[in-house]
Amino acid sequence: MFTYPKQYDVIVVGAGHAGVEAALASARMGCQTLLLTINADSIGQMSCNPAIGGLAKGHLAREIDALGGEMGKATDMAGIQFRMLNTKRGPAVWAPRAQCDKKAYQFRLKWVCESEPNLDVKQGQSAKIILQDGAAVGVATTLEVQYLAKTVVITTGTFLRGLMHIGSNQQSGGRAGDAAAMNLSASLKEAGLELGRLKTGTPPRLLRKSIDFSKTAAQPGDDPVPYFTFWKDDLFHVEHSRTKPIGISHSGGKYPLGSMLDRLNGQLPCHITFTTDKTAEIIRKNIHKSPMYSGVIEGVGPRYCPSIEDKIVKFADKERHQIFLEPEGIETDEFYVNGFSTCLPFEVQIEMVHSIIGCENAEIMRPAYAVEYDFAFPTQLHASLETKCCRNLYLAGQINGTSGYEEAGAQGLMAGINAARRTQNREPIVLRRDQAYIGVLIDDLITKGTIEPYRMFTSRAEYRLLLRQDNADLRLSHIGKEIGLLPDRNYQKFLAKEQAITQEINRLTTNHHGSDSLIKILCRPENTYANLPNKNDSLSPEVILQVEIAAKYAGYIDRQELEVEKFKNLEDKGIPATFDFSTVPSLRHEARQKLTKIRPATIGQAARISGVSPADISILLVCLKRWGNQNQTPTEAEDCSSCTTEE
Repeated sequence: MFTYPKQYDVIVVGAGHAGVEAALASARMGCQTLLLTINADSIGQMSCNPAIGGLAKGHLAREIDALGGEMGKATDMAGIQFRMLNTKRGPAVWAPRAQCDKKAYQFRLKWVCESEPNLDVKQGQSAKIILQDGAAVGVATTLEVQYLAKTVVITTGTFLRGLMHIGSNQQSGGRAGDAAAMNLSASLKEAGLELGRLKTGTPPRLLRKSIDFSKTAAQPGDDPVPYFTFWKDDLFHVEHSRTKPIGISHSGGKYPLGSMLDRLNGQLPCHITFTTDKTAEIIRKNIHKSPMYSGVIEGVGPRYCPSIEDKIVKFADKERHQIFLEPEGIETDEFYVNGFSTCLPFEVQIEMVHSIIGCENAEIMRPAYAVEYDFAFPTQLHASLETKCCRNLYLAGQINGTSGYEEAGAQGLMAGINAARRTQNREPIVLRRDQAYIGVLIDDLITKGTIEPYRMFTSRAEYRLLLRQDNADLRLSHIGKEIGLLPDRNYQKFLAKEQAITQEINRLTTNHHGSDSLIKILCRPENTYANLPNKNDSLSPEVILQVEIAAKYAGYIDRQELEVEKFKNLEDKGIPATFDFSTVPSLRHEARQKLTKIRPATIGQAARISGVSPADISILLVCLKRWGNQNQTPTEAEDCSSCTTEE
């Protein structure tokens, strides 16, 4: 076994969306970092839909950007269509979404990683985590090369014993064309982790010239472009954009130089179409050939992104299902069939595609398939994403049971931050549920766990009016600067924006038009800042948006902030790592089992565990108070035998 001569602070295994964010975060925080991937040509690969954002996922992408991550900038440079979803509803659920050029996104992230100081990119398949005294100290590859480090971050996506299904045909792989990681699961089990099995899927890709777009409805992008990054000046300044401009500008400076929008001088449309009665008929006739319904697939699939078979079976009364035809890039004729994932045999897929309106003669370039893979039950993680069973070992992305690029990127960012901070002997960064969707995501995973691919929704966030996509910088940029990820130029821009918002709200509060203050006039539903008397024409659209929301939703925002303060006491009450839940006899058996297994770090976290009731929390609070007074864990049942909900 050859030991590589350079020792690293952080090794990141896997170079998907989680791995890229983890590696860049660690390197930018000053740590010597290794990004180890099976295929260096697949860094940042969009395995499924080449799109970023959408409902709640857009919030995650903007939070990654606010903290100093890369996803937002990569999206803005590679995007070919941008839309803000849900604008007919309140601002809490507005969500940016961008269709990207798949290869442009991938190649940009590859170049960013390769050019990042402190970051080495190497190709190699990880076979084993090197363990020493209950801690991860490195990784060994299938080429019998050892890389040593102080911390290890595992971001293997769907590659752990990945198995792809098309009808009865099975092939080993993490995605079509890429090999699976067959050895690493055993090493994770050796480290003490319990693994399960999940399933996800992808639809077929069609040839553009074989689609009759005259039968579909075009869906254009929004103008002005709802960019993802808060730091748009960086995009328009080559020295900060971390990208190489391609050719000459085609948009005259309207779009960032070298971006896909600049090369197109505009946006590409997506198209909407529908399935037909014939689609349902074909699926029902062949449903027994689906490995999902024949019992061949063991893993649990995503509830909120079902296959077309699932839609036909579970929504039998629905006459048709909406399908989106989305371009995969500007230099390819492949189209992604959004809403049509399946694992039926290839010959059945051809029939199914031909039953879609406008696709009667469509040619399938790549067939749809399902993929099964191993994952680690996320209740085995601390809030820092470090494993409880093995020190210095962090997990991020689909290995934790999530689905989606944005969920993966968010976890990767936090795992990279905390792995780096461990090497620097600093406390981990843990975002609260009232601070970020990232906080909601990680808290849900480590307290509630999951037995199916977890997907983020705005409904999962109880403080969603505070956690809007438009104010992610106001919530998180201070943290990004503090931990060393957000460059000073961006932080200064943020401070100027924050000051402008505060000054304008104060001005509107103290200045009047007639008998009413300007802020009161702005609160009226029929008014906007644009028709406000004595408005400040020098303000940016971003500042104006924050002022309008602060004025019109003040009552609701104040109410949620009061709720945050009310529950903050529970979040601040820590549970000692040595506390023995088995010594609290008044707890119900289920609660004791769940608390012992998950070992929540705070009372707030304990209260969110499924199976732990408010009465259990009351009992636990009393016992913790006594434990604190005695400064030791109760050793006899009678120490807490009098704990009841009445105390």
